[in-house]
Amino acid sequence: MMKTSVVIGSTGLVGSKIIELLANDSQYSQVYSIARQQQTHWPEKVTFIPFDAGNYPINQGIDTAFCCLGTTMKKAGSKDAFRKVDLDMVVDFAQKAKAAGIERFALVSSIGADPKSKNFYLKTKGQVEEELKKLGFTRLAIVHPSLLLGKRKEKRIAEDIGKALYHIFSFLFIGPLGKYKGIKDEDVAKAMIALVEQGQGTVIVESNTLKLFSKEYDAKR
Repeated sequence: MMKTSVVIGSTGLVGSKIIELLANDSQYSQVYSIARQQQTHWPEKVTFIPFDAGNYPINQGIDTAFCCLGTTMKKAGSKDAFRKVDLDMVVDFAQKAKAAGIERFALVSSIGADPKSKNFYLKTKGQVEEELKKLGFTRLAIVHPSLLLGKRKEKRIAEDIGKALYHIFSFLFIGPLGKYKGIKDEDVAKAMIALVEQGQGTVIVESNTLKLFSKEYDAKR
């Protein structure tokens, strides 16, 4: 049976990869992209839904939902503005998805996410995860990627510096430090699809394990 999916944050690093993979996946007949701007290069299978200040429809009958929303403190400009995107908008999308009958939901979060963390960024990410758990999805897949390796459309100076340093010192990321090893955006996207399609309940997968699910995705396609 053919499946359908909806992706929000679909112009970002991981979101755009999910769109690309689903659009070329014979198991999916329709992919809905919720974004601020329509992309001209997406395949015919992808239907654009404009993100209008949080007002957007989610059709009934969709099988899976992927949330790749996220910003930075620099871009947001304040803690309140950051929370509006990384917490409020994420929870709102999840609630809309649940109300539309979607039972399989995947979220890209962050390594170190913890609602009790003293770090504002990690605390917010952890709080989002706790809110999503309350919604009762049949399957909730949360991934904790480390440094994302891929080419963004927007410049993130701190991230670019981090990538440069990572490539220099990547040999150090072994043993206990293995979970901090950088991971390709495509591997995260493949892992999210594989995880949301299988089993039931909530699963949280750390960065160093995501490659295994990426390979699982490849093996089933």
